[in-house]
Amino acid sequence: MNNSAFTIFGGTGDLTFRKLLPAFYNMSVAGDHAIERKIIIIGRRDYTTEKYLDIARSWVEKFSRLPYDEAAFKKFSARITYYKMDFTDISSYKTLNNYYKNNHLAEHIFYFAVAPRFFSVIADGLTNVEHACHGKVILEKPFGEDLDSAKELNIKLAGFFTDNNIFRIDHYLGKEMIRNIQTLRFSNPIFSNLWNSRYIETVQISASEDMGIETRGGYYDASGALRDMVQNHLFQILSIVAMEWPEQFSSEAMHDAQIRVLRALRPVKDIRETLVLGQYKGYHQEKLVKPNSTTETYAALRLFIDNERWWGTPFYIRTGKKLSSREIKIAIIFRPSFLEKAAQNILIIKVQPSEGVYLQFNIKKPGDTDEIIQAKMDFCQSDYVNRLNTPEAYERLMKACINDNKSWFSQWDQIELSWNFIDRLHELYKWENLPVFRYEPGSNGPAQADELLSKFGHEWID
Repeated sequence: MNNSAFTIFGGTGDLTFRKLLPAFYNMSVAGDHAIERKIIIIGRRDYTTEKYLDIARSWVEKFSRLPYDEAAFKKFSARITYYKMDFTDISSYKTLNNYYKNNHLAEHIFYFAVAPRFFSVIADGLTNVEHACHGKVILEKPFGEDLDSAKELNIKLAGFFTDNNIFRIDHYLGKEMIRNIQTLRFSNPIFSNLWNSRYIETVQISASEDMGIETRGGYYDASGALRDMVQNHLFQILSIVAMEWPEQFSSEAMHDAQIRVLRALRPVKDIRETLVLGQYKGYHQEKLVKPNSTTETYAALRLFIDNERWWGTPFYIRTGKKLSSREIKIAIIFRPSFLEKAAQNILIIKVQPSEGVYLQFNIKKPGDTDEIIQAKMDFCQSDYVNRLNTPEAYERLMKACINDNKSWFSQWDQIELSWNFIDRLHELYKWENLPVFRYEPGSNGPAQADELLSKFGHEWID
């Protein structure tokens, strides 16, 4: 692989420092030969490679999964070169091409760790780089800013790279418990035989963050929770939870099963019984946020999948910033028993920060009584599996890209359907002038999100 290069555009950003470099370091320390290639860091800042590595060292030490070791870092960093370049200047790509040629680098993976508005610019620039069109490209979410921009971007990229070489990353798909949903469901008859609307009353998918928008004000204020989280991350989880049993566990079969779920999403007619939006107090004081912004930092949705398996079972989705906790979880609430005093069975798949499975069921209280009480089983995978031995999301995704495994990545038709649904929601709530409710930082979001469920006899599982 002496002629192979992994080039990161946006190499001085948080994503590279917090996620990509620590992931590469972990893979290097673990002896993963797949990543043994030159790493070219593209940035506008006036750094030398030595200066860049001095900065990168502290980030790797802080965020790597494996213990930091100076000798290991030195060996890993010997493959890194900092290349100063304004990637918005098309003429600079001819010089980049000369750099690749002089260093005999002809096999490429390009990582666009930049804002979506720069994707097309970089793609245009790479037309000046020999062999680039035969390389692979990894794109961070969101893919586009709406359906129209996503289509335009897809046409441009597909006109340069082959479709098989475009990897649209969604790091949620690399999380251990997201990948484990299939095993939990399909390999356990006690769940697989009951995984339908006859036995399941509701499904809840929650992704909460205790932090605000931090340094992302410019991007986030033009995006909001629906575009930033629901369109990609949460619709991906929804499609995995709700999909039919794939004919085989191949990337193609998995993709087909997921796309059928997204196609079956019921079109929204009554927006006020579907969507609640919120914004945390103090959002207007965040850097680069418009003073009178109505951008949502919280969204709760009530959705239906119109197919035989899920007919009539509501799927509740919620996500927000500056909430009481940071966690991602999926709650499966089973229908009530015929016994009045028996509580509902609940299965919770915990994705982060702890990973595991929680099951709530009913037993008779010990002693001379017929009282029914709840028993709770809590399997914590974070305790069962040593974190040092478990690759993190970006490690899995980088390796999957190198190995041409696209089941870990979003496909264009999934993105198109998701954008179409979210764009339609935006049209409806603006037409209906849907309010954006204020909520206190550190709370569970606006009270109206609780009312969205309570009017139908449901409640969030907290």
